[in-house]
Amino acid sequence: MYRFSNTVIGLLNLFTLLASIPIIGAGLWMAKSSTTCESFLQTPLLILGFVILIISLAGFIGACFNVVWALWVYLLVMMLIIAALMGLTIFGFAVTSQGGGHEIAGRVYREYRLEDYSPWLRNRVKDPQYWNTIRSCLLNSKTCGKIALWTPLDYLNNDMTPVQSGCCKPPTSCNYEMMTMVAQNPDCYRWNNSPTVLCYECDSCKAGVLESVRRDWHKLSVLNIVMLLLLIGIYSIGCCAFQNTKRAETDYPYGQNRMSKVRPRWDYYWWRWWHDKKEQLY
Repeated sequence: MYRFSNTVIGLLNLFTLLASIPIIGAGLWMAKSSTTCESFLQTPLLILGFVILIISLAGFIGACFNVVWALWVYLLVMMLIIAALMGLTIFGFAVTSQGGGHEIAGRVYREYRLEDYSPWLRNRVKDPQYWNTIRSCLLNSKTCGKIALWTPLDYLNNDMTPVQSGCCKPPTSCNYEMMTMVAQNPDCYRWNNSPTVLCYECDSCKAGVLESVRRDWHKLSVLNIVMLLLLIGIYSIGCCAFQNTKRAETDYPYGQNRMSKVRPRWDYYWWRWWHDKKEQLY
C-alpha cells in the first residue's frame, strides 16, 4: 500500500488538469462573444478554470515527485475550496427556498409574482443596471420570438417557461377589451406589443427570471453536494499522500528498519584488549 495514495492523487489531478483546459477555453471564447448572456459566465469560468489548473498542477507535482510544499499548498487550497463550496451550497438553498408559480385556471402554464421570492433575489433584479443587462440578454436570446405566432388555442394548451410566461405576454388577469374602472395589475399598464418592449419591465418578467434562477440553482446545489463529497474524498487521499511524501524526505522511509550500527565507545577497544589478555593468562 506504500505510495498507493500518491499514485491515486496523481492520476486524479492529471485528469482535473486536462479538464481545466476546455473550461479556460470556454471562458476565453465567451470573453470575445458579443452576447450579453455569455458574459455572465465568462469571469466565473475563467477563475474556476485557472484555479483548477493551478491546484491540479500542484497536487500532481507534489504527489508524483514527492514535493512536500506543493502538496501542502494543494491541501490548503483544497480545504478553502471545500469550505467555499459548502457555504455556497447552504446559501443557495437558503435564497431559493421561496418562490414557485401560481396555477391559472384553464391554462397549462403558471404565472409568477415577484413578492414570492427572497429579498436578496428581489433586490438583485430591482437594481436598474443589473436588470438592463438581463433585459439585453433576454432580447438576444429570442425567447419571446418562439411564441410570437401562437394562436389563442396555443395559449390554452401549451406550457411556457417561466421567462416566457412573465416577459412575453401580459398577465392573464389583464382586461384590454373595454374600459374598466376596476384596478388592474400594474404590469397590465407596462405591457406593449412592440417586440423590444413587451413585458420586459414588468414585475412578472423579473419573477419569471428569478424562477428560472431558482430552478437552476437547485440543480446546481445538488451538483455541489456531489462535488463536495468527491472533494472531501480527494482531500482525504491527499492527506495520506502528504504523509507519504514527508516520510520519503526522511532518512528512514516508511517500512524500512530504523536500527543501525552505532559507533563503539572510546574505551571499547581498551576493554576488549584487556579482556583478551586475561583469557591468554588464564
